[in-house]
Amino acid sequence: MTTPLVRSRRAFLRNAAALSTLGLTSRLDLVNLVASASAQPAPGGDFKALVCVFLFGGNDGNNTVIPFDSAGYGQYAAVRTAASGIQLAQSSLLPIQPANTGTPYGLHPALTQLQTLFAQKKLALLANVGTLLAPTTQAQYNAGARPLSLYSHSDQQAQWQSSVSDTAAGTGWGGRLADQVSAYNAAGSFPVVTSLDGTVLFTAGSHTVPLTIPVTGSFALAGYGGGAAANARLAALHQLQAQSSTNTFVQNANAIGTQALELSATVNPILANTASSIAPLFAGLTTNTAKQLYQVAKMIEARAITGAQRQIFFVQLGSFDTHNDQVNRQQNLFAELDPALKAFYDATVALGVASQVTTFTLSDFGRTLQPASGGGTDHAWGSHHFILGDAVNGGKLYGQFPQLVLGGPNDAENEGRWIPTTAVDQYGATLARWFGVASSDLAAVFPNLSRFPTPDVGFMT
Repeated sequence: MTTPLVRSRRAFLRNAAALSTLGLTSRLDLVNLVASASAQPAPGGDFKALVCVFLFGGNDGNNTVIPFDSAGYGQYAAVRTAASGIQLAQSSLLPIQPANTGTPYGLHPALTQLQTLFAQKKLALLANVGTLLAPTTQAQYNAGARPLSLYSHSDQQAQWQSSVSDTAAGTGWGGRLADQVSAYNAAGSFPVVTSLDGTVLFTAGSHTVPLTIPVTGSFALAGYGGGAAANARLAALHQLQAQSSTNTFVQNANAIGTQALELSATVNPILANTASSIAPLFAGLTTNTAKQLYQVAKMIEARAITGAQRQIFFVQLGSFDTHNDQVNRQQNLFAELDPALKAFYDATVALGVASQVTTFTLSDFGRTLQPASGGGTDHAWGSHHFILGDAVNGGKLYGQFPQLVLGGPNDAENEGRWIPTTAVDQYGATLARWFGVASSDLAAVFPNLSRFPTPDVGFMT
């Protein structure tokens, strides 16, 4: 379970990004319905969407992807012993064989659907990725070359979302990416970025304003649904929003509120649509993650109504801060994540956009290979992530998998804190290039990208 301290840090981070997000929408409620979006043709063939699934708390990559060969599993088991309470038995792992390596690996036993998608070459793995100032050796780490507040939840969440690790950032790389591709949505003026997790740094751009939609329910301003009193309130609200001000906060708040009211007439019927063609794919899935991804799928289904040709979505699953009882807690979390991702992928297939929608994971950091007391692990650094979709060069493992040796060449210290060999900047830039950002414009999204040898890791077609 996420601790109160972590929750308060996340709340602070969200509030800090409020100027650039559509926070008003959390107070919206249903007013009307229109015809199903799925009845409309798609607006051209250049539609693309990125779906970020953030695993808040720091997912343990060491129990997500494990070497399956005798030597590799032996390294793992020598540290995560059976007595530690966090070892996954080799026989319980789901075997995968990356096409570009000779080493077999095993996925966590709850990731059955992802195992199938990997075998079908719809899913790729990126090993040992994390926040970096520049490519970093063990000696450089010991000399002080490391991101700010490396093992802090709030700081690392911010750095994963901003791709800036040497100073505080006011925008996220999802928002800056939206700035670069906003022209694709110019005809309909629909926001590029949509969050299912309220106001988050990832979605904050320099000039684009993101949309925030509810996980369940509807999208309209409560108390303004008709009648003389409601109409008077609405008129007064419009009048307040039209007032000029020299205060930046007030200016942005007015712009956000005005956009929310304008968008409600479009977005509310989409979210309220109970006759969606993809509804059966999510039948029986009642978890928060599945509900978020269902909302995302409905927004993609309605792309003809919104006119959006570029969309970025932010989805979250929390409680990965597994300082104790990790085996049971990660099992439950992956049992929620795995079928939700599969249902969402199947929805993109049904909508004919599986090659135009790419889903990927982020998280605060990895966790120590060294067990902690109580059957848990402590905060670490580099970890492994998933990329899903038909545009993915799937069935492969990208990046460099660390040696699972305490104090070894990949360990920042002596507890199995892996020094990342791929930066968040490179991870995001690979997605951004596929999304339509020119090589010459990547620096506007990832300002520190030039510090790394290649902007493209190779996992996208």
